[in-house]
Amino acid sequence: MSYIAYCDRYKNAKYERCGKSGLMLPRVSFGLWHNFGDNADYENMKKLCFTAFDNGITHFDLANNYGPKYGAAEENFGKILKEEMNAYRDEMLISTKAGYDMWEGPYGNFGSKKYLVASLDASLKRMGLDYVDIFYHHRPDPNTPLWETMHALDSIVKSGKALYVGLSNYDGKRMKEAAEILESMNCPFVINQNRYSILDRTVENNGLLDAAGECGKGVICFSPLAQGLLTDRYIAGIPFDSRVKTDGRFLNESRITPEIIEKITKLNSLANERGQSLAQMALSWVLKDNRVTSVLIGASKCEQILDNLKAAENTIFTDEELKTIDEIVK
Repeated sequence: MSYIAYCDRYKNAKYERCGKSGLMLPRVSFGLWHNFGDNADYENMKKLCFTAFDNGITHFDLANNYGPKYGAAEENFGKILKEEMNAYRDEMLISTKAGYDMWEGPYGNFGSKKYLVASLDASLKRMGLDYVDIFYHHRPDPNTPLWETMHALDSIVKSGKALYVGLSNYDGKRMKEAAEILESMNCPFVINQNRYSILDRTVENNGLLDAAGECGKGVICFSPLAQGLLTDRYIAGIPFDSRVKTDGRFLNESRITPEIIEKITKLNSLANERGQSLAQMALSWVLKDNRVTSVLIGASKCEQILDNLKAAENTIFTDEELKTIDEIVK
């Protein structure tokens, strides 16, 4: 093992309790959705993980189908763990998910016990782990009985393959129904993972934030920068090396309209008045809600991680600032 973690990595790091559980999450977590597939540079992947951990980011978030190809992110992360970071496993919070398309046939998707158990077994093998800290059902299944999916999650915890379970992309009503089932089995359901940003208020409107607060469950938010829109990267045009040009899977040129650019420009001005970059303000805006435990960031450069971490230093907004943001994006 050549990597030695920075000795003062916890000195300035900020953590928050996940709902009413005993689990602490860093305010900023690292998601491996982008930039950890077979098309990414392995040396850069290592640097990203090292930079995150050296600065107190203990939570690394994956899913079975992160890539490309499916499973590649788990394989690459598993290699980094084995070769460089295995000595720090007990200091790391590792999560993965299953629920979206993974393999062909009737057993490679959604929420059956058959799929969830098989998927996690494969994920653990790819990462070289005996267990994950959090295992999520990645999306609601309209056809599988909710009790079956929740029973599968409970059996996974009781088998020792996960310490906690989470739900992703559930609305408030469905989450509360799932929570009742899990609580009846004494299963440690502690966290919800949902999309949330200045530009996407779905969890405010579908009851998820309110339900999480009522039930004492944590919330971790993905896409807080709206796939990079909530940065100053596109204000002056689309850079040739941007994700829009090089990837296009999740953000393409059709979304970068004159109307969006106008909103981003105004938000950027407000961020500058606050002494923040637009990305920092966007993350701070999500973290301002005391029901939100953590935000997930992705990065292709170490500098992006360091810049995003500063968001946790200023999560206070005046009423006038919040009103201005709402007026800009409405």
